[in-house]
Amino acid sequence: MDGLRQRVEHFLEQRNLVTEVLGALEAKTGVEKRYLAAGAVTLLSLYLLFGYGASLLCNLIGFVYPAYASIKAIESPSKDDDTVWLTYWVVYALFGLAEFFSDLLLSWFPFYYVGKCAFLLFCMAPRPWNGALMLYQRVVRPLFLRHHGAVDRIMNDLSGRALDAAAGITRNVKPSQTPQPKDK
Repeated sequence: MDGLRQRVEHFLEQRNLVTEVLGALEAKTGVEKRYLAAGAVTLLSLYLLFGYGASLLCNLIGFVYPAYASIKAIESPSKDDDTVWLTYWVVYALFGLAEFFSDLLLSWFPFYYVGKCAFLLFCMAPRPWNGALMLYQRVVRPLFLRHHGAVDRIMNDLSGRALDAAAGITRNVKPSQTPQPKDK
């Protein structure tokens, strides 16, 4: 438990959007940042357990901050942060795809949205314990390296078929069916 406390204290000492907001609240209320953070986490957890719209809140948590951080990463001169957030979005997309097929069943489980929110927070956590990087290195990358040739062939085939279909559709349009400009 002391390790978790130290990590939280270290996070609260860093400079980012969350700590800036907590710092402003601390200045206004006189309540320490760590107590404000604990209260926010408690309220968020209770809302995810019992609140209406927990799915929306969980999806906002998984999207809003990562989108903001991704824009900052794009605008920064360093490319390391770009890689971190691209990795997050790959894992987020795969998770969203898996969730699409299992959400109907999983949403009936108690604490589903708390678990989902915890997973998304784990995926966007700062580096040594970043879940997205861990999942990418241990699951996504090995699968990609093993199957990317077959996926590339399928995508090229589908792309060719789509282009052929589009060309066929445009060839079948008769000149009389195309709108003619009106004379003035």
